[in-house]
Amino acid sequence: MGHVVVAVFANAHTILSSKRGGYNGTAVASRSSGSKNSSNKLGNGNTRRRLGGLKSRITTTRASVEEAEEVELDCMDRMEKAMEVMTDNFSTVRTGRANPNMLDRIEVDYYGAMTPLKSLSNTNNLDAQTLVIQPFDKGALKEIEKAIVRSDLGITPSNDGSVIRLVVPPLTAERRKELTKQVSKLGEEGKVALRNVRRDAMTKIKKMKTDKTLGEDEFASFEKKIEDLTTSYVKKTEDAVKAKEKELTTV
Repeated sequence: MGHVVVAVFANAHTILSSKRGGYNGTAVASRSSGSKNSSNKLGNGNTRRRLGGLKSRITTTRASVEEAEEVELDCMDRMEKAMEVMTDNFSTVRTGRANPNMLDRIEVDYYGAMTPLKSLSNTNNLDAQTLVIQPFDKGALKEIEKAIVRSDLGITPSNDGSVIRLVVPPLTAERRKELTKQVSKLGEEGKVALRNVRRDAMTKIKKMKTDKTLGEDEFASFEKKIEDLTTSYVKKTEDAVKAKEKELTTV
C-alpha cells in the first residue's frame, strides 16, 4: 500500500512538472515571438519612413530642377529679345542709302501724345537716296517735320504741304565716325540688357539654393549654363557691332 501511494505521488509530481514546463515554454515562446513581431513592425515602419523621405526628396529635387530649367529657358528667350531690339536699333542708323527703317525710333507729338512716326504715316522709297513720308492725317505734317529735325538723323526734311521728302546725302568721313560711335553705344546698351537678364536669372537660382530646394551640384550646373548663355550672346552683340561699323566705314 505504501508503495502504491509513493508511485501515485511520483506520477502526479511528474505530470505537474510536465504541465509547468509546458506552460513556461509556451509563455517564453510567445514572448519571444511577440518581441520578434514588434521588432519587425518597428523595422518596417522605419524603412517606410526612410523610403517616404527619400521619395519626397527625389520629388522635390525633380521639381526644383524643372523650375531651374524654366529659369534657363526664360533667360535664353529674354536674351534673344534683347538681341532683336539691338538689331532693330541698328537698322535705324543710316548708311548713305534711303531706308524707311531709319525713321523707326522717331516719335511725334501728336495732339499731346508721343506717337511713333510709323504709326502716323506710310514711308516709301522714291529712289535710292529719297524717302517720301505720307501722313494719314495732314494736320500732323508740321509736327512730323519738327520730330525729324529734332532727331539724330542729320537730314533736313522738305515739306510741300502734302508729303515730306527726305533726301539722304552721302556720308562724310566725319558723319561716319559719329554714326560708328552711335552704333558702339547701342551695342553697349545691348550688353547691359543681357547682363540684367543674367542677373535676374542668377537671383532666382540662388534663392532656390538658399531655400535648399536646389542642391550644390545642380546650382553649379545651372550657374555655368547661364554664364555660357551670357558669353554667347555678348559675343553675338560684339559681332553685330563690328558688322555694322564695317558697313558704315565702307565707302
